[in-house]
Amino acid sequence: MKIVLKTFFIFFILALIIGIYLKYNNHPKADIILGLDILFLSFIFMPLFIFYRYRNGNYKKYVIDPNSKNPFKIDKDKL
Repeated sequence: MKIVLKTFFIFFILALIIGIYLKYNNHPKADIILGLDILFLSFIFMPLFIFYRYRNGNYKKYVIDPNSKNPFKIDKDKL
């Protein structure tokens, strides 16, 4: 999964650079390339990344505890 994420990230960054280059040169397909890149980045890469990062449920340290005196304090024992 890590290799797939790295491959997708490199692919999307290259597509973004190509789209920006074509936009700079006033190519008619530049907007389509940029739009598809952002669409795929939003609906393919980000869900895969979020799933990969949080599949083990290691998100308890980021949850705000409203019952504590300082809810924004990070407790060392919860890490």
